[in-house]
Amino acid sequence: MFKVINKIEKGYELNVTLVFEDQVKICEYASAQNKELIEKLMKKKEFTGKKGEVLKVEFLEGTYLISMIFVGMGKEESFNLDIYREVMFDVLSKEKGTVLISSENEALLDYNVLGEIASNINYSFDTFKEKKDEVLNIELFIPGEEKDFSETVFLGEATDIARDLVDQPANIINPITLSEKAMELGKEYGFEVEVLDEKEIEKLGMNLLLAVGKASITKPRLIVMRYLNGKDNDEKIGLIGKGLTYDTGGLCIKPADSMFEMKSDMAGAASVIGAMCAIAKGKLEKNVIAVVPACENAINGNAYRPGDIIKSMNGKSVEIINTDAEGRLALADAITYAIRNEKVTEVVDLATLTGAILVALGNITTGVFSNSDEKYAMLERSSKLYGEKVWRMPIYDEYSELLKSTVADIKHTGGRMGGSITAAKFLESFVEGLPWIHMDIAGTAFNSGIKWFKKGATGVAVKALYSYVKNR
Repeated sequence: MFKVINKIEKGYELNVTLVFEDQVKICEYASAQNKELIEKLMKKKEFTGKKGEVLKVEFLEGTYLISMIFVGMGKEESFNLDIYREVMFDVLSKEKGTVLISSENEALLDYNVLGEIASNINYSFDTFKEKKDEVLNIELFIPGEEKDFSETVFLGEATDIARDLVDQPANIINPITLSEKAMELGKEYGFEVEVLDEKEIEKLGMNLLLAVGKASITKPRLIVMRYLNGKDNDEKIGLIGKGLTYDTGGLCIKPADSMFEMKSDMAGAASVIGAMCAIAKGKLEKNVIAVVPACENAINGNAYRPGDIIKSMNGKSVEIINTDAEGRLALADAITYAIRNEKVTEVVDLATLTGAILVALGNITTGVFSNSDEKYAMLERSSKLYGEKVWRMPIYDEYSELLKSTVADIKHTGGRMGGSITAAKFLESFVEGLPWIHMDIAGTAFNSGIKWFKKGATGVAVKALYSYVKNR
C-alpha cells in the first residue's frame, strides 16, 4: 500500500507532482514539446499551486501515455503538516491503482505523513460486505539513499488493528472475544497476554469492575498485556484502556439514538491493544504493561443500581450515582491492579469517558488531564507528530468537593457541571500519587471531524502512545 523508492523503474497509473504556490517546476525528463504543453495548460487554467489546487494533464512521452496531476500546497511560509495531511487525503482518496508521488521540494516528501495517509485511505471496515479490490498503492520517489519506512508501515497496521476492533459490532466483540483477540495479537506481535476471568477478578476484590459487568450474560475479563524489554530500566509504563464492549447505560438507560455507536465504548482498549502491537513490533527497549477491564454494561434484575455502595480494589467505598457513568468504575479497579499487582511506575489511561468532553472540545481534540507537567509535555509532543490534537484540561483540587459523599468515601460522579473534570478527579483518586495522564477520547475515537479520516473508527492515540513510550 505504501513504499519509498529511490529509482523509477516502471510506469504508473498516475504521477502526482507536489508544488508550493508560485514555485511550480516541470519534470526535467519531459520533452521540450510536453513542457510547452504543460506550461500552456497551467497558464490557461491559472494554476499557481494554491492550497488544494489540482491540475490534471495527459501527454505522450515516447510511446507511453503519461497521466499527471500537479497538486498545490499553498505558500511555503504557511505550510504545515496538517495542511499536507488535509490536501493529500482529499486528492488521493479519489484515486485507485498505483500512484507515484514526487516533488522538487524536500519538505513535500514526508514519508511518515504519506504512509499515514495511505493507511487512512485504504482502511475500510468491510468484514460484512462484499469486498472490492480497490486499493490505493502509493510509491514516493525520494532520490538518493534508501529510506527505512518500516516504522511508518507497522504504525499504520497497528492503528488499523485498533480501528477494526472499534468498528466490529458488539455481537462480535464482547469481553471474551476481545480477550481472545488480544491473545492472538500477543502471539503474532510478541507480547505476553494473561486473561483473568470473573472468579479471579472477584478474588482480587475488583468489585467495581464486577458491578458494571454483572448484568451481562458475557462476564467481565481483565486483559493484562506485558512487554518487558527494558533490561536496564526500572520504568514500567502502565497503559489502561476502557473496555466497555457495549454500554446500554444500565438502569440509567440511554436514549435509543445514543446507543447506536456504543460499540465504540471500548475504543480506549482498542487503542491500547494497537499501541502494544506497535511497541512490540518496533522492539522498543522499554517495559510496558497494558491493562484492559473488559465488560458490558447491560440490564437485568441483577444490575447495579444508583445508590449502591461498592468497595473498590484499593479499599475506597464508592457511592453509585448514575449507572451510565460506568467506565470510570472499571478503570479505577484496573488502575489499582496495574499499580499494586504489576508495579507500574506511571499510568496513562484512555477512555471514551464523558459526553462533557464533546461539549467542551467537540470531535477534533482529545481532552487530557495530568498531574505531571513533564509527562503531559511528552504526550503533547508525541500527539503532534501525528496531527492528533490534544488540550490540557484543569484538575484543580476544588473539583474534588463535588465528589464528596455523605455515606461513602467518594461519589463516582459530581453532577453536570465540569463533568469531564470530575470524572478525571475520580480516576486521579486511584493513582496513588504516581505520574498520571488521562485521555478522554469520547470525541476523537469514532467518526472524527478531522479532514484526513473517513467516517468510522480513527485508532486515535495508537501512534502517539508508541512515540510516548519510544522517545523518553
